[in-house]
Amino acid sequence: MEKRTQLQKQLKTRHVTMITIGGIIGAGIFVGSGAVIYSTGPAAVISYLLAGVLAMFVARMLGEMATANPHAGSFSEHVRLALGNWGGFAVGWLYWYFWVIAVAAEAVGAAGILHYWLPDIPVWIISLGLLVILTATNIFSVRSFGEIEFWFASIKVTAIILFLILGLAYVLGLWPDKMLSFENLTTHGGFAPHGIASIFQGIIPVMFAVIGTEIVTITAAESEKPKEAIAKAIKSVIWRILLFYVGSIFIITCVLPWNNAEIMSSPYVSVLKILGIPGADQIMNIVVLTALLSCLNSGLYISSRMLFGLANRGDAPRLFLSLNRNGVPVKAILFGTVFGYLAIIAAYFSPDLVFKFLITSSGAVVLFVYLLIAIAQLRMRARLEKEKSELQVRMWAYPYLTYLTILSIVAVLVLMATNSEMVSQLIMSLVSLVIVLIIYGIRHQKYSKSEVKPSNTNELLEKIEM
Repeated sequence: MEKRTQLQKQLKTRHVTMITIGGIIGAGIFVGSGAVIYSTGPAAVISYLLAGVLAMFVARMLGEMATANPHAGSFSEHVRLALGNWGGFAVGWLYWYFWVIAVAAEAVGAAGILHYWLPDIPVWIISLGLLVILTATNIFSVRSFGEIEFWFASIKVTAIILFLILGLAYVLGLWPDKMLSFENLTTHGGFAPHGIASIFQGIIPVMFAVIGTEIVTITAAESEKPKEAIAKAIKSVIWRILLFYVGSIFIITCVLPWNNAEIMSSPYVSVLKILGIPGADQIMNIVVLTALLSCLNSGLYISSRMLFGLANRGDAPRLFLSLNRNGVPVKAILFGTVFGYLAIIAAYFSPDLVFKFLITSSGAVVLFVYLLIAIAQLRMRARLEKEKSELQVRMWAYPYLTYLTILSIVAVLVLMATNSEMVSQLIMSLVSLVIVLIIYGIRHQKYSKSEVKPSNTNELLEKIEM
């Protein structure tokens, strides 16, 4: 039997596009948005807009690097090309750690919803069952992952679009016995009842909700047409963020007073109830469950490909390069699930200690990843322009918006440091970063001569592809 040594290009453009959408629309928008609105008021729309623009800039930078170097692999390789081995090592392992913990969190969340319908089955058993099922689909083939994620994302997109249509009709007075009204945006204390500072504080939790735009670059190695698929997905991310996040938050704050107690539990359900939609609770439970399963499914895929990429560069054991006959890195998937299983068990036996520690220690690592991506793009773009490389996707207003993105991410980290509820996440995430860098330093003492010193992008890409 022929032994496969490369990932298979089985993802179509429609898969990549919907995987990107699925990455953007997480369960946080359906559940976590209520807390942001309650603490910020109608001005939460601005918080979502600012966080969305920041995520959009990062996505654009990634699109530029990925389309310029479509065969480099995941974005950790782009960071490596720009900053050296330490950057690729740190980004790869931090991002892997974030997603293996996220997999467990999504499994526990999805099990909690299913437990509502299956009260006789313990949550931890349902969590493990979901993880086993989606692990099996990921192991079977990348196409099966792509198809499942395509339909998961389709359900989420359909739900959001229907919500926007119905909500807009209500706000514009096109609903039975309803007149056009935007009064909830300014009454009950005004547009920003807690002050301008609350808008910027609101950016912190929203940033974690809009994480996912970077997933598209990870799919490049298994896309039939990587350049075209990445360019299309990145270019359309703008209207997705504006439509799905900013649009839906705008509808919620128009229909429902920001200080309504029900907004904390489930703002979408509360709006659907006001609209008189029958079975609103059950409908949104299904949608949230789909969102959680989608993130769980994507997390298994993302973490395994990131680990595969690390192994390919010698930053993880080479056994994770092992592929099955369908070109799937089975051992990389299973290793990630081991952490998932352990975290689920911790969520059952030690929810307030071990599980909380895992969630806290991974909370801000994506912001560190985004910061390194922005710095990498700053250096990579200068090199590509010097080499007169053709860019299919360009970061707007380079280098000014890149500098603005870097400063904005630093500002978010500073805001976390001044927020009593978020500072523990920042500290523990910094500990995670320091540990990764220490491991890199120890490991590469023996291999200091192998440090990548970027000089010519095309030459480095040829080395990666060998």
